[in-house]
Amino acid sequence: MKFIIQRDYLLRSVQDVMKAVSSRTTIPILTGIKIVANENGVTLTGSDSDISIESFIPLEHEDLEVVELVKSGSVVLQARVFSEIVKKLPKESVEIDVQNHFLTIIRSGKAEFNLNGLDAEEYPLLPQIEENDAFQVPSDLVKQLIRHTVFAVSTSETRPLLTGVNLKIENNELTCIATDSHRLALRKARIDLNTTDVSYNIVIPGKSLNELNKILDDSNDLVDIVITENQVLFKTKHILFFSRLLEGSYPDTSRLIPEESNTEMKVSAKEFLQAIDRASLLAREDRNNVVKLTILEGGVIEISSNSPEIGKVIEEVQSQSISGEDLKISFSSKYMLDALKVLGETDININFTGAMRPFVIRPLHDDSMLQLILPVRTY
Repeated sequence: MKFIIQRDYLLRSVQDVMKAVSSRTTIPILTGIKIVANENGVTLTGSDSDISIESFIPLEHEDLEVVELVKSGSVVLQARVFSEIVKKLPKESVEIDVQNHFLTIIRSGKAEFNLNGLDAEEYPLLPQIEENDAFQVPSDLVKQLIRHTVFAVSTSETRPLLTGVNLKIENNELTCIATDSHRLALRKARIDLNTTDVSYNIVIPGKSLNELNKILDDSNDLVDIVITENQVLFKTKHILFFSRLLEGSYPDTSRLIPEESNTEMKVSAKEFLQAIDRASLLAREDRNNVVKLTILEGGVIEISSNSPEIGKVIEEVQSQSISGEDLKISFSSKYMLDALKVLGETDININFTGAMRPFVIRPLHDDSMLQLILPVRTY
């Protein structure tokens, strides 16, 4: 195999597929990147058997010659070393030449590296997925769905299903839900499936979605999504992103969301976030992250935190309106900050059903998303 390629295109593809390469794999060849060159272009593949990413570099892009193919072929190169080499090559053009016994020579300018490669035939095949049942979602919407939910997945392996995001599709509505049993994040979106017969209920590992989020761009380009029994494929123009699915039935979270509230509060998310952020300075020092919210007269909200060794902080925030019962409630400042950050600089409604019941935060004029947080008992 021998080809000459523009370094920037090669580097971008290497960085994309590296997101699937793990040094802690039980299959040694998966610590490498598979490179295949043929008359269509160059394809790079990285995998840790949970996530597999394939990146395609065409011979030409927007009338610019990207790859000059001399001889077709394939090789697997040690991923960490290869990515560092490509990053530091001196010139815009890179020549990759695979010789006998997979010895690979990488040349750029006056720099020349000799790497010992492996036989690409030994590299595990990617999952075979029929693409007939693909549905399409804009790239920027996929990123939003991930960003608004994935932070709430559990980091504990004791309940593996909660380390993933539950993706459900029914009646042309896509819903993503994540919970670690102390908080919950939900985001909905309408999608056009051309049929209402399609329904899915799967759990995608949070780790996979975090890596996918880094690869996708904030464009309106459509992402093809294909779901099978144990895999999901996200396909863009030049990227195939496979992830295994988590096995089992995700818990029914709908019953966690209260239908009624005893206290309703409308407040600016930005002001509220800044006040919680300041209060969390002392909450963090005490390692418990707890802040307390107290409703005072005249629609005033008192935010406070007390750390016996450090000191205390009290701040008042003027709400836009408060109705219902007076309330004192304590919660994790980290969970509240995470929730407010994804809601953005908008006005929000917070609905409480009591000091020890979960409360719900929603944007004022957007019912497509909600955040739910369980309070903390402080006595």
